Amino acid sequence: MQGKPGKVALMVAWSVEAGFYVAAIAISLLAGALVMAAAGVTPWEAYELMWQGAAGGANSLKETLVKATPLLFAGLSYSFAYRCGLFNIGAEGQIYVGALTGTMAALLLPPMPFWVHLPLALLCSFLGGALWAGIAGALKIGRGASEIINTIMLNYIAIFLISYMVTGPLMDAAGSLPQTAKLPASAILPQLGGSRLHVGFFVAIGTAIVLYWLLERTTWGFQLRSAGLNRRAAEGMGMPVKRNLLLAMMVSGALAGLGGYVEIAGVQHRLMQNFSPGFGYDGIAVALLGNTHPLGNIVSALLFGGMRAGANSMQRVTGASTSLVYVIQAIMIIVMLVNKYWLGGFKKRIREALIRRVERSDSSSGSTQLNWNE
Repeated sequence: MQGKPGKVALMVAWSVEAGFYVAAIAISLLAGALVMAAAGVTPWEAYELMWQGAAGGANSLKETLVKATPLLFAGLSYSFAYRCGLFNIGAEGQIYVGALTGTMAALLLPPMPFWVHLPLALLCSFLGGALWAGIAGALKIGRGASEIINTIMLNYIAIFLISYMVTGPLMDAAGSLPQTAKLPASAILPQLGGSRLHVGFFVAIGTAIVLYWLLERTTWGFQLRSAGLNRRAAEGMGMPVKRNLLLAMMVSGALAGLGGYVEIAGVQHRLMQNFSPGFGYDGIAVALLGNTHPLGNIVSALLFGGMRAGANSMQRVTGASTSLVYVIQAIMIIVMLVNKYWLGGFKKRIREALIRRVERSDSSSGSTQLNWNE
């Protein structure tokens, strides 16, 4: 290990961080067990049923992946903006607008082959989310308006816009429900193995990998992260900070918009009023649990997706409300925030102590080897 202090420090840092994250999840589950017990539910039985519903078989695993897909897109949306120094609270509205623009491309364009129609609808959803988020981004860099307030207000506008569209211009003429006609087969994401699992999940995984590469391995990603860490320093280095912040906000919205249409084309197969139960807001929790890292978002989205899938199984057997899962999720977020923002000094002392112990161990090994050679 001698001569490689950087590698030692990196390994120790990763080990300490992983240990604290595992402990935080364990504390959250323990606190959730106490809440279940207070609600009259046997914690062990509830967690066993949740596990069976989330990963107890092939169908359970597929349902977990289905529920994790929109959460992953929403988490990536928030994470990307956060890494660039922005707070995009508007993923919910961007999901709705992306679903709308993708659905309009699916329903209103003339018939065309699958390999043209589906990518075109996905592209329209991507652009729809980008333009919707771009409103808040332009107000941020042009007028200094808070992107937090603007994105929250845009959420309500988007939700009511979709409500108008599915009860008016886009309403299914053959029915009376607030929804559009069914999407044509050429604009629907293929499903796998006769289940609800669709290729949108793999699109989400690929998107996370691309975002990681973009942020960590490209010049533009370095500029974006620099603007997020220290905007004045980035401007002093001649980086186009304002342009990058606008583009970052638009990319963030595009990710949410893409997730919106993936949910429609993969699960719903038609745009409906209030089709999202709050994916955009849950994405913030996914991002926080994943440490706003694109690859970390995959793990946290799978965890939350498994909890959602398992909650239905728990409710069927025990009669306990699925709201208990949201309570556990909220506890988990609080514990993660404490871990991230309040325990930094404590974790630093642990890292330093471990590094000193490793260095002493290496020094002792080196001295013993030297004496043996002599």
